[in-house]
Amino acid sequence: MTREDGDDLDPAVLEKSFRAAMGNVAAPVSVVTTLADEIPYGTTVSAFASLSMDPPMLLVSLDNGSSLLTRLHIGSVVGVNVLGAHQDQVALRFARRGADKFADIPWQVEDGAPALVDRHAWVSMSIVQLVEAGDHTVVLGRVATADTTASAPLTYWQRTFGTHQVF
Repeated sequence: MTREDGDDLDPAVLEKSFRAAMGNVAAPVSVVTTLADEIPYGTTVSAFASLSMDPPMLLVSLDNGSSLLTRLHIGSVVGVNVLGAHQDQVALRFARRGADKFADIPWQVEDGAPALVDRHAWVSMSIVQLVEAGDHTVVLGRVATADTTASAPLTYWQRTFGTHQVF
């Protein structure tokens, strides 16, 4: 929806049109993890991106109500488990609140953070800054390690899981 008359859009209309526009952008799906008191915590995110190559940095956006966010601080080690095309059920599990999200999912500590054994790619980082922005907090981290597999990535587009197809 575009504005032609210069008036501000109704906030409800803007929210609906912004949500629709962002839903039309394919996004990678990952499970962001950390350890707190030797207990693994994780949540599903689709808002993450490389930020810098020199030094290598990554950004992740977490909902301000996220229980994972309450366990993070400057210096925390965070893992970004980029999911493979076959892991939609893992994404759904980590998107929910409550119960042990790691139950029955093989994981191990790698580089100081919980790493899913089955994943498309892995990045570990140390948090250097937390920036509150609206209803989310942007987590900026300096990359410590990164690796990838040959599997296809899981993506999220128009409220549906899928993957990238090469033409």
